[in-house]
Amino acid sequence: MSMKDALLALDQGTTSTRAILHDAALVPRATAQVPLGQHYPSPGWVEHEPEEIWQATLAVLKRALAEGGTEAAAVAGIGITNQRETTLLWDRATGRALHRAIVWQDRRTAAACARLVADGAAAMVTARTGLLCDPYFSATKLAWLLDNIPGARAAAERGDLAFGTVDSFLLWRLTGGRVHATDATNACRTMLYDIHRGDWDDELLTLFRIPRAVLPTIRDCAAEFGTTDPALLGAAVPIRGIAGDQHAAMLGQACFAPGMVKSTYGTGCFALLNTGDAPVVSRNRLLTTLAWQLGGQRAYALEGAIFVAGAAVQWLRDGLRLFGDAAASGTLAQQADPAQEVVFVPAFVGLGAPYWDAEARGAILGLTRGTGPAEIARAALEAVAFQTRDLIEAMEADWGAAGGGRVLRVDGGMAASDWTMQFLSDLLGAPVDRPEVRETTALGAAYLAGLQAGLLPPPGPSVAHWRMERRFTPRMAREEADRRYAVWKDAVKRVLTT
Repeated sequence: MSMKDALLALDQGTTSTRAILHDAALVPRATAQVPLGQHYPSPGWVEHEPEEIWQATLAVLKRALAEGGTEAAAVAGIGITNQRETTLLWDRATGRALHRAIVWQDRRTAAACARLVADGAAAMVTARTGLLCDPYFSATKLAWLLDNIPGARAAAERGDLAFGTVDSFLLWRLTGGRVHATDATNACRTMLYDIHRGDWDDELLTLFRIPRAVLPTIRDCAAEFGTTDPALLGAAVPIRGIAGDQHAAMLGQACFAPGMVKSTYGTGCFALLNTGDAPVVSRNRLLTTLAWQLGGQRAYALEGAIFVAGAAVQWLRDGLRLFGDAAASGTLAQQADPAQEVVFVPAFVGLGAPYWDAEARGAILGLTRGTGPAEIARAALEAVAFQTRDLIEAMEADWGAAGGGRVLRVDGGMAASDWTMQFLSDLLGAPVDRPEVRETTALGAAYLAGLQAGLLPPPGPSVAHWRMERRFTPRMAREEADRRYAVWKDAVKRVLTT
């Protein structure tokens, strides 16, 4: 690649850290990936080691450049995309985190959220943030850190500590501690940000007892976020894009028009519907969130979050050891006895939209003596489709069936499974489109960097980076799809606690 036409995407996810080098046409040229360890210190608690994230970040950035035969000086910009809501608190003087990162899946603050609801604060929180009072989001995680680390609250009030989601932490480290910032999409997932005014909210800060001094500056998704310390990559590389993973995936999937829907299947599953320049208030317990913010203008989305998608397959592989490779789950599912109607509700860390039950726990129902690994694997994959239908039906109720559209663009690791995507199309009764480039989260991050660098146009018809690899169309009779979905709904009722 010629001088200053390379784009480097850093995708820091829940289970791995990945860097993908793209050319100026957003064609991936080299990839490096490192798995990320998971820590479960108590039931319902999930943590990551910040230093492991940082070391992996450096490693994958360097390896992607080396494998792409590209010098850091040839990179027009780095785009960062990240697991959202995961919360870090670090010392401004040393850059060291005071505690492991508390991951978005973590449920330790469920009781604190329940108290907020009991105290009548939920309506104000939702009106300002578009979110529900749930431990999923960053605010109660940050409050927990300030309350449970000795001396943290006093240090935070003195301005000695910095809070951030993973993007902010990596930006701080990459810039040698010069920049403490985030973008609007990550800010809007903290439960501290007013999505209508586009800024931190003082009343929310008071409610959660968060000192303003710990907060990062908020910028557009495409902006000048600073340059990397030259000692890290061999040159000072501009960081020109940041977006939370699901927002980056919307950009990567080119869901630029209101009514377009994408669903990303990774550790969890996240479906977003573009609602344009106006936030839509959900009547069905979906989240109202930003799609992106560019040039100071905010685009909005309705979002449905499923906490466990690929994580269920990982559990079958690593916990139950039903197979050695996650990709084998689809092959195994095809071998399942069709007469066995096993349903798997993967509520390992509660249920997300549209149920929002933090205390619900997983269950496998319909077991018989004939049930084996194939039937359980099939049930785990089917659960992804059932949960997606939950979200799509809620979206269509909020937005309208015509506006919601009947085509779903999919990406993420589980989208590679033809069996799963076909069942998803069957259950939805709608086409499911899979793109040629499935790493759409990294693609969106690279797009933001290229947009800020002046290499790529703003969102619209002229952006041609999305190309379809395959369309899945329904084969199952609607009556059968509806019957299967009714069995799922009955199974969910059995695990709900609210």
